[in-house]
Amino acid sequence: MNAQRTRSRTLWQTGSRIDRTADRTGGAGRGGGAAALQPSERRRLTARRWARRAGRRMRRAWRAATRAVTPVGWFVLAVVVAGSVAGFGPSWVEGWFVAVVGAVLLLIALPFLLGSRRYRTAIEPNRRNVVVGGELRVEVLVENASARPQLPAVAELPVGEALRELTVPLLGPHERTRLTAVVAAPRRGVIRVGPLTLARQDPLGLLRREVTWRDRHLLHVHPPTAALPPHSAGLVRDLEGRPSRRLTEADLSFHAVREYAHGDALRHVHWKSTAKTGTLMVRQFEESQTARVAVLFDALREEYASDDEFELGVSVAASLSVQAVREGRERFVASAWAPGRIRPSIDGLEELPSRDPVELLDAWAELGSTEEGLPFEVLARSLADSGRPLSIVALITGSRPDMLRLRRASAAFPPDVQVLAVRCEWLAEPRAQRLTPLTLVTVGALGDLPRLMLRSGQ
Repeated sequence: MNAQRTRSRTLWQTGSRIDRTADRTGGAGRGGGAAALQPSERRRLTARRWARRAGRRMRRAWRAATRAVTPVGWFVLAVVVAGSVAGFGPSWVEGWFVAVVGAVLLLIALPFLLGSRRYRTAIEPNRRNVVVGGELRVEVLVENASARPQLPAVAELPVGEALRELTVPLLGPHERTRLTAVVAAPRRGVIRVGPLTLARQDPLGLLRREVTWRDRHLLHVHPPTAALPPHSAGLVRDLEGRPSRRLTEADLSFHAVREYAHGDALRHVHWKSTAKTGTLMVRQFEESQTARVAVLFDALREEYASDDEFELGVSVAASLSVQAVREGRERFVASAWAPGRIRPSIDGLEELPSRDPVELLDAWAELGSTEEGLPFEVLARSLADSGRPLSIVALITGSRPDMLRLRRASAAFPPDVQVLAVRCEWLAEPRAQRLTPLTLVTVGALGDLPRLMLRSGQ
């Protein structure tokens, strides 16, 4: 009996909970309380949902349509509206004629936009850098990524300040094509290539449909440089340096053996050779030397008489610094010009990266003139006060600074530092002068630099 009473009580409590839940949710199966949605209400809610979806699609279609209309297309559309108003109002036949012609032109332009925009593209330059006066070839790869043919389109490739237009032919399913653009490099700098835009438009330019990719490339146009002869200027003895042709009695790089001379240290006696020849023989070594070079370029535009003179200075500085990199010398290459992406240094010396010749020439390609930098005398003083162990310093400037300023800049360095001042004067007579405490070289053309370096002994 107790078990039956417990089971009856449980069933009664469960039924009560079910009834209360049904009352709260509307009682779908019963007619009392909050009744279920009527068919008219369900149709009204469904219509609202469809209206919202249709509205979103219409807004997207309207935005796409307005983006596809060019300024010429908007003008033709305005002519159609004006012609229709003139035809309805004053009943001008000419208005109807203009409206019909404009509408026909818009209808004819529509088929040129058909087709999907499923492309795969890539920009592939054959080189990342070139010397002034050379050319670069940029290949544009376009692939149809859809399973349907793609109508012809126009590929627009920004190259520096210009815009190259390349014609993309009719592409079958998953077919690809390569388009080539030749990029000329008439002057030093950085050429920005990309992003690529594929566009379709009608011959009259009324409607236009385009898609753009983010692929971009930077092409560096290096300044022309002169091949300088190997030289030993500024070399100082350093056990961590490289072996040279100079022979010495004590060093790390063994060269040969020779007969003993009075005053030679006995610790350098080569006993095997002594035993073979019966004569006392000593070791001879190649002296380890290194040069710590600083190339300081004056980037102030007011110090140069013309743009050609400034570019000559860049080429001279690039030639000297690249030669130091190729010879494996310790170097510090700096100027007063700071790229906009970095914060200028306190002492005004902006070092150029010089881990290898290509990186250094890329930096020279990016360098520009400045109007608010420090004078090169102040930069020379900052370089001398920096505590860098230098053996030779090259100061490159224009034709405007006088001799007093050059002497003041060179006087900032200790006497054991060789100072080479290079004045770049466009089409001037080349000459080299030894003026204490510096060597002054006047360069009128880049081809004069190797001969002047030999004459000055640098």
